Amino acid sequence: MSEKTVTVEYNDRIVRYFMLASIVWGIVGMGAGVVIALQLSFWQLNFDTSFLTFGRLRPLHTNAAIFAFVGNMMFAGIYYSTQRLCRCRLASDFLSNLHFWGWQLIIVAAAITLPLGFTQGKEYAELIWPIDIAVAGIWLVFAANFFWTLGVRRERSLYVAIWFYIATIVTVTMLYVVNNLAMPTSWLHSYSIYGGVQDALVQWWYGHNAVAFFLTTPILGIMYYFIPKAANRPIYSYRLSVVHFWSLVFIYIWAGPHHLLNTALPGWLQGLGMLFSVMLWAPSWGGMLNGLLTLRGAWDRLRTDPVIKFLAAGVTFYGMATFEGPLMAVKAVNSLSHYTDWTIGHVHAGTLGWNGFMAAGMFYWLAPRLWKNRHGIESDPKYVGTSCAGLWSPALANMHFWVGLVGILLYVAAMWVGGIGSGLMYNATTEGGTLLAYPNFVEVLDSGIVQNAYILRAIGGFLYLSGFGMLAVNILMTVRRGLAVNGTIEVHDDSHGTAKGRYSSFVNAPVLYTCAIIISALCWIFGEGLFLLVGLFATTFFTLMAIIHFEVSGAKWSEWYDKLLEHTFGFTILTIIAAAIGGAVQIIPTLVVERAQNLEGRIQIEYTPLELAGRDIYVAEGCYNCHSQMIRTLVPDVMRYGRDHGYSRLGESIYDYPFQWGSKRTGPDLAREGGPISKGHQYMRIGLRDNTWHYRHFLNPRDPSPGSNMPKYPWLATQEYSKSELPMKINAMRKLGVPYPLDYGETEIYEQVSVQGNEIASSIIAKDLKDLNPDWTDEQIAERTAKLAPALADKKIIALIAYVQKLGAYRMKGQEPVERNVEAVDVVAEIEGEDSDS
Repeated sequence: MSEKTVTVEYNDRIVRYFMLASIVWGIVGMGAGVVIALQLSFWQLNFDTSFLTFGRLRPLHTNAAIFAFVGNMMFAGIYYSTQRLCRCRLASDFLSNLHFWGWQLIIVAAAITLPLGFTQGKEYAELIWPIDIAVAGIWLVFAANFFWTLGVRRERSLYVAIWFYIATIVTVTMLYVVNNLAMPTSWLHSYSIYGGVQDALVQWWYGHNAVAFFLTTPILGIMYYFIPKAANRPIYSYRLSVVHFWSLVFIYIWAGPHHLLNTALPGWLQGLGMLFSVMLWAPSWGGMLNGLLTLRGAWDRLRTDPVIKFLAAGVTFYGMATFEGPLMAVKAVNSLSHYTDWTIGHVHAGTLGWNGFMAAGMFYWLAPRLWKNRHGIESDPKYVGTSCAGLWSPALANMHFWVGLVGILLYVAAMWVGGIGSGLMYNATTEGGTLLAYPNFVEVLDSGIVQNAYILRAIGGFLYLSGFGMLAVNILMTVRRGLAVNGTIEVHDDSHGTAKGRYSSFVNAPVLYTCAIIISALCWIFGEGLFLLVGLFATTFFTLMAIIHFEVSGAKWSEWYDKLLEHTFGFTILTIIAAAIGGAVQIIPTLVVERAQNLEGRIQIEYTPLELAGRDIYVAEGCYNCHSQMIRTLVPDVMRYGRDHGYSRLGESIYDYPFQWGSKRTGPDLAREGGPISKGHQYMRIGLRDNTWHYRHFLNPRDPSPGSNMPKYPWLATQEYSKSELPMKINAMRKLGVPYPLDYGETEIYEQVSVQGNEIASSIIAKDLKDLNPDWTDEQIAERTAKLAPALADKKIIALIAYVQKLGAYRMKGQEPVERNVEAVDVVAEIEGEDSDS
């Protein structure tokens, strides 16, 4: 009696939706990227409008590229390939539709809130807390749909691509939730629960691994499915794919601290991040070689098949980016590359080359299959039998490849030259090594090597965008002349059954030996004295025992692995463990140890309510995208920014929620802009520059700082900050550990805000009146100032100046906080007598 078969119709409708959404959002994200690239050379393109400044558009660009473009592309590839690898339809059409529309609503919400200045101020994690909750919810919908589909699959074993999809889902869940834990103060604002070095470590544990598990592992899964399909070849090495997967998942999670080299981060964490970053070379290149060698025997198709072109070039860019990344994680190289455009070039080589080209290759392969050509196969004989047969114009796809490739190479080369050149200039000293060769930051920024690089970068980005426009036209025309169809398959009317030996996924020689070796190695690395020796001995012992067991018993560990692949639950748990170990070892010690025990003698002075309001404005305007607040331990950094107080210490940012160490310096470092020891009394702080300088600088940066490419911020002088939110913010800060007095009530907060705001406004107005009316007496100036100051005191620009003038303020460990004095004082005469340029 023959087994009954049924026809399964795949849900390719959802694949089409995600694919088209990816193309649309890709153009939006890349278009925003071209605009902000031009803004670095032509500040006028900020249009003196708050929601079009570089600081607000840059997060829009990154989120659109990551979550909208690559995210939608990833979902399309996962949903298409998973159905075929499981030989079943997606488990729930409802969850599929909810996933799609929920994700698009999240993207729209981000596109609205980010330009309006609603942000958490954490790189790649800018979305405000209500949107974060929505992201988590929709991600769980995606996970439920995916794992439900694995549960009803008709294929017993999990294929390689599925491994990478599982790692993506579970690890991104862990990363996103941990990094985005926050304390809300309103519906549109919150503070990260981490501050200072804790936030820096958690943020880059997330930031680096968001690249790993959102932009890399799912695309690797797509590579393992679509390259064999396009080339009509089996994957080069199954064994290499096993090694590639597990080593990548385990090692990648440790590498985050390499974003914080030469900073105040504890040395053991910097060393750990650098070590594991270098180790990433092996698994990354193993995956690259596995992808490229799969094309063996199909290289002749590179001449005519644009799909093969894009996929081969995409994997090559993956190899290039994963070579450059570990190189830049070496401490000596990082001292040159960090805070420069070299890092920007590296990131875009991966995003445009790896993600963008893989997306293009996948889209060109999918389009003729998702929309069947009603007019027959492409008439040109040279495209018959290729992966793009049925595409509206394979010739246009080939043109897209070359235009996009030239765009990437121009972009990356410009950033290499500009980044390395500017880094060398910033670090250059005179012959004796006692003075900086280029002490003025703007002098380097305005130099030919940087500005020419910016122009070439914009041209390269425009070329890449143009190529993607060609893709959009090609896909659109393919859709117009095609008919949407869903794939089908004939399958036996049964499931894959219940796999036996579920607990053997965990209780077996490979898992037990691996766990023993990892635990012993951690004891060896982090232990001291006897603990270290025991760890060393145990690591050696268990390693030898594993080898001997394998050789003597003749056990086939591959047989155990084949059985593991029948158990989705067991495989997923082991993946979670492999990915979680690195984060736990790095983050938990930093979170549980009392911060005051490791402050290197300095403790940040907490912000006054007005300064806290100014800090929130600083974050909302996206100033952190261009300015760092971290003086590294490098001699040029100390010479340029450290002055008499040296490099930044951990305690100097202990009350910063979130941290502001930065990742790029398009403007100078601001860690000591206010000056550690500031003249004036408690609230009237004057640092390196007086209040009037900052006031003019925010309104027109080129007035006090010729050559600056910073946008103008005229709205800051007309918009008022919200006083009513300050009590809630102070209360949140107190809960997070900032030592505000328990009896610090609304009355005192508002009184302090009024006093400090009037002091700063009075100093600005008094100086302007003196400059405009040199014949006026002090009494006339004071009288006029008293009338004008209250109208200016409540503006955002005053709060922002208060924050900037506080930067760098600290007290020595053990020194009691200064008692607050909220009595109003006349500061006009005092300010006039100060040397504001000191």
